[in-house]
Amino acid sequence: MTTIDPSIFKAYDVRGIVDRTLTEDAARAIGKAYGSEASARGVKEVAVGRDGRLSGPRLAAALIEGIRSTGTAVVDVGMVATPMLYFATFDLGTRSGIEITGSHNPPEYNGMKMMLAGDPVYGDGLQDLRQRIDKQDFVSAAQPGALRQVDVADRYVARIKGDARLARPMKIAIDCGNGVAGAIAPRLFRALGCEAIELFCDVDGRFPNHHPDPAHPENLQDLIRCLRETDAEIGLAFDGDGDRLGVVTKGGNIIFPDRQMMLFARGVLAQRPGAEIIFDVKCSRHLAAQIRAHGGKPTMWRTGHSLIKAKLKETGAPLAGEMSGHIFFNDRWYGFDDALYSGARLLELLSAARDPSAELESLPDATSTPELQLKTAEGENFSLVERLKSEAKFDQAREVITIDGVRVEYADGFGLARPSNTTPVVVLRFEADSQGALDRIQADFRRALLAVKPDAKLPF
Repeated sequence: MTTIDPSIFKAYDVRGIVDRTLTEDAARAIGKAYGSEASARGVKEVAVGRDGRLSGPRLAAALIEGIRSTGTAVVDVGMVATPMLYFATFDLGTRSGIEITGSHNPPEYNGMKMMLAGDPVYGDGLQDLRQRIDKQDFVSAAQPGALRQVDVADRYVARIKGDARLARPMKIAIDCGNGVAGAIAPRLFRALGCEAIELFCDVDGRFPNHHPDPAHPENLQDLIRCLRETDAEIGLAFDGDGDRLGVVTKGGNIIFPDRQMMLFARGVLAQRPGAEIIFDVKCSRHLAAQIRAHGGKPTMWRTGHSLIKAKLKETGAPLAGEMSGHIFFNDRWYGFDDALYSGARLLELLSAARDPSAELESLPDATSTPELQLKTAEGENFSLVERLKSEAKFDQAREVITIDGVRVEYADGFGLARPSNTTPVVVLRFEADSQGALDRIQADFRRALLAVKPDAKLPF
């Protein structure tokens, strides 16, 4: 009987340390559970891909073996970025697939992101798979499902090339951090007519140059230096599996995803007046204002790529995004998070500008903090935020939003405290019109947090 470490089933995906919490036996068992669930839903074939991590091939082999044991057929698309796996589920008609990826985690990690019958598998769906494994509730077929290999790279590049139209050729710099996006990004952007300077585009699962996570400024310093020393107009950075985008201007300014969304929203709303645009609770309040100013309907939602994707499908909105860098185009694209496609749409918009960097830098900005983390005991982050919801008084608040933690809106800024779904921390973020306003809002939150947890070691 297979035992499996329950800690690998996170809120949005499967993730663990290879050969410790995430083993080949675990991958095989997940394959059996997923294949059994696919069979129950009438799914005949599923796509499987993997990122560039060193453990990918053997975990993929075990996963595929488990899926096929249920009689479900597998189309192996090989080493691809996560959005290319999602693309394969549409292009090949499977509507179901698993990408073996550790995303932006350190090299010793790996994991899985899943779709089944057109829906992301997360939360209760992942726990259902875990329960199948615990109960050994597997379909066992007399003959294993068929296996075929398909290379989707040509079709993926052709599909984006046929969609994104640049007004003029651009010279760009691309930093893939040795993640799997490096196998496709240079080819894609050259196909769009760009001249591309490559940084760390050779796929190496050890990530020898810098961590492949564009959400952290320290990982963008090589790209900033490249823009300063060359005639590249703009810099694009991708995370380890190619589903999150970082953007850097010629002047070395980082355009965080909530500001990227302002530009994307303008472009979409020009063609889709009145459309709904979805964003997560960590985004700048200027984003909602920009969406309204361009005739759109702003909808704030919970953080988490699977949660945003589900909300997008529920509403039919043409665009969604979150502060972490997951951008979802449901306009001319398929509604999944795809940093490569988002990069193409960004260049389409910027190529019409005389000075792309100035265009980006003109987007509304504010004084803000990065994500701050208040460390707690396991599970305490949820109870602490629940106490904030029920007990805290924010006297100067215009509005308190509780769809995901506590986001307090003030006349001149906001503060946020939400429990992370993946680690035992309370995530904090603050934004304001001035440093003085930011200090005041942080003081308000400091008082509220210490009232419910007097021993809290606050990170601000």
